[in-house]
Amino acid sequence: MPLLAYAVAALAAGLLLGFGGFLVGGTAAAATIALAGLLSERRIGLAFAAMLVAGLLLARAEDAHRAACRERVMRAGEWHVVLESAAAPGAFVPGEATAGNCTVRASLGVARGSARAGDAVLARGDVALAPRGIRIAHAAIVRESGGSLLLALRADAGARIDELFGADAPLVRALLIADQRAVDPTLRDRFAAAGIVHMLSISGLHVAIIAAAVRLLFLALRLRPAAASIATMVVIAVYLAVIGAPPPALRSGVMLGLAALARLSQRPLSAWGVLALGAAAPLVSPRTVTDLGYQLSVLGMASLIAGGLLARKWIAPRLTGWRAAMATVALISTLATLVSAPLVAWYFGRVSLIAPVTNIAATPVMAVLQPTLFLALVLSPWPAAARFVAGAAHPMLAAFSGIAALGAGVPGACLTVAPTLVTALLAGAAAIALLVACASYFPARPLAVCLGALAAAAWMPDVLQAPQGMELHVIDVGQGDAVAVRTPRGRWILTDAGRAWPGGDAGRATVIPYLRRFGGPIALFVLTHPHADHVGGAASVFKALHPAGYWDGAFAGTSEPYHASLVAADSANVPWHRAHPGDSLVVDGVVLRVLAPDSAWTVDLRDPNAASVVTLVRYGSTRFLLMGDAERGEEERLVARYGDGLRAAVLKVGHHGSKTSSTDEFLAAVRPRVAIISVGAGNSYGHPSPEVLQALTRTGAAVLRTDQEGSIVIRSDGRAIEVEESGERWIAGSPPW
Repeated sequence: MPLLAYAVAALAAGLLLGFGGFLVGGTAAAATIALAGLLSERRIGLAFAAMLVAGLLLARAEDAHRAACRERVMRAGEWHVVLESAAAPGAFVPGEATAGNCTVRASLGVARGSARAGDAVLARGDVALAPRGIRIAHAAIVRESGGSLLLALRADAGARIDELFGADAPLVRALLIADQRAVDPTLRDRFAAAGIVHMLSISGLHVAIIAAAVRLLFLALRLRPAAASIATMVVIAVYLAVIGAPPPALRSGVMLGLAALARLSQRPLSAWGVLALGAAAPLVSPRTVTDLGYQLSVLGMASLIAGGLLARKWIAPRLTGWRAAMATVALISTLATLVSAPLVAWYFGRVSLIAPVTNIAATPVMAVLQPTLFLALVLSPWPAAARFVAGAAHPMLAAFSGIAALGAGVPGACLTVAPTLVTALLAGAAAIALLVACASYFPARPLAVCLGALAAAAWMPDVLQAPQGMELHVIDVGQGDAVAVRTPRGRWILTDAGRAWPGGDAGRATVIPYLRRFGGPIALFVLTHPHADHVGGAASVFKALHPAGYWDGAFAGTSEPYHASLVAADSANVPWHRAHPGDSLVVDGVVLRVLAPDSAWTVDLRDPNAASVVTLVRYGSTRFLLMGDAERGEEERLVARYGDGLRAAVLKVGHHGSKTSSTDEFLAAVRPRVAIISVGAGNSYGHPSPEVLQALTRTGAAVLRTDQEGSIVIRSDGRAIEVEESGERWIAGSPPW
C-alpha cells in the first residue's frame, strides 16, 4: 500500500482514539510505533506515529472548539437558524444556528411562527446546552431572507418519495436520500441478521451504481466518453449536495471523480491511493470518523481492493470464465463480511454467517433497483411517468426485503454476540491485519498478527469498568421500553425489556448485547406492565443474564410474552415478587423505591397501562422518575399522594409521550430538567403527541427521544447530571429538584 494510505489510516485511528477519550493510550501507542520505527530504521513507523498524534490533537482541538462555540452561541439573545424541516407551533425542528462567527447544531421547540424546510429564521427563546449544539425552547421564529436551497430540495424530494412509494417510502427514503428515521427497527434488525444492513442506507455502492447508470445513459445519447464522464460527475455532485453528502456517499463521489480524471488524462492510479483520498475527504469534518456508515464504507472498499488482489494471485491462475468470476465474487464477499464483523458485532450485537450468500444475492437486485428509484425521483415533476417507474420498482423492493427475510430466517444464520470494548478492539486489529495480509506479497507476518489478535480476543476475560457514579441508560428498542440503571459498582437494575415480534425480540437483539458490552450482573428486573412492547424481551433476558430478582405489578390479566417471562424466570430460578408501593431496594448506594400501583387502585382496572409500576431512583441528591406507561389517572393519584415528593431531575415520560399522559399538574409536581421519551421512529400510534411535546417544552425540560437520538445515557455523581446522546455529552444542571 502507498504511504498515503498508511497516513490516512493513522490519522483516522488517532481521531477515533481522541474522540473516544483514549488520549493516554493513543499517545502511548504512537510512542511505541515511533520507537519501533527508530529501532528498525523504517521511516514509515515514524510517519505513522506522527499522523496518529496529529489525529489525537485534532480530535482534542475539535472538541474544544465545539465546546467554546456552543458557549458563545449560548450567550446570544437571538439566533439566525436555517431549518432542516418545516416548522409550526408544537414542532421540534433541527437546524443550524449562527451567532457571530459560530455555527452549531440547534433543536427548536417552536411556540410561535412557521416556516418551510430550508428557510432562514430569526429565533428567540430559552436556550440550553445540548449534544452537538443547543436547544431553544419556547422558540418564536420569524422568517428572514436567504436560507438553504439544498435543504428545501431535500425536503421536497422526501415529500415526492412519500407520494410515489406509499408504504415503501421509508425504505426508499433510506436508499435515495439517506433518511432512515422512518425505517422500522424490525426491518433493520432483519437486515442486520441477514448481513446486508449496510445496504439499508445510501453508501458508496449506491452512488457507484447510480453513476454507472447515468454514464451509460449519456453514452446512449451519443455523448463522447469524455463528455459523458464529465456530465456524470456533475449529476453525481448535484445529487450528493441535495442529499446532504453523507460520508459514505461523499467517499464514493470523490473516488468516482478521481477515476474519471484518470480516464480523461489517461493516467493510471493506485487503487489504495484513490481509496485513501476518498476516505480523507469526509474527514474535513473530523467527527465523521465515528460514523458507522463511513466506517463500513471504507472497510467495504478496502475489502474489494484486497480481495481483488488476492483473487488475482490465487484464483486467476487456477480458474477461468464464469467459474473465476463467481469464485472472485464469493471471495470478496466473504472477506468483506469478516473484516466488517467486529463493527457489526459492536453496533448490532450479532455476526451474520450467511452474509456472503445474501450479499451475492442482493447486489444484482440493488444494481437494477437503485437506478430505477433514482429515475423515479428525477421524473417526479411528471407524475404519470414517475408513477410508472415507481410501480416497476415495487417488485424489486419486495425482492430486496425478501432476501433479507429469507437470510435472517435460515436457522443459525447469525450469532448473537456482545463483545466488550477490549474484545472488539482486538477483533478490529485482527480484521485490519487480515486486509494487509490479503494485499501483501509476504502475508506471513500480518497473518500472524491476525491470529494472535483473534486468540487474545477469544481468551480475554471480561474486564468490568465500573462507572464513576450512577448511570441511567434508556436503550433504543424501537417502539417499547428498556431502561437500565447502572450502579457505581457496575451492577444493573433493568426496567422492561422491549418488544417481541415473530422470530425475535428486543431482549435478544438489543438489550442483552447492550448490557454485555458494559459487563456486570443484573441485580433486579422490574416489569412495569404486561404489554408486549415492555415484556417482549424479558424471557430472553432471564435465559441469558439470570437477574437476581423479578419485581412485577401482577396485573390481573396476561399476554403470551408475559407468560413466557414467568416460565423463563422459574426455569432460571429468578425469584418473583409482587411490587407494592413502599417497596425499596438499595444496590451500591442507588435506591430504588416503588411508588405505584397499589391493590385498591388496580382492582377495577381493565387496561394494564393504567396500573404501571412507577419507580423513583435516587442517587445522592439526584432523582430519576420512571413512569412506564402510566396514564392520567395514575398520575393524579401520584400527585395526590406524593405531591412535591415526585420532583426529579430526569423523567422517563409515560406511555411513549401519548396524550393520555403527562398532564400539566403532574409535570408541575415533577419539574424535570430532562424528559426522555422512548419511542419508535414512524410508529403507527402517532407517539409522541404534539400536545405532550408542548407541555414538556413549557416546563423548560430538555426533551430527548430515542427515535431521534438512539440510546440515551444520563450520568450522575450524586449532585449534577450529565447527558450523553449521539456520542456527545453535556451538563444538564445541578440540584435542587
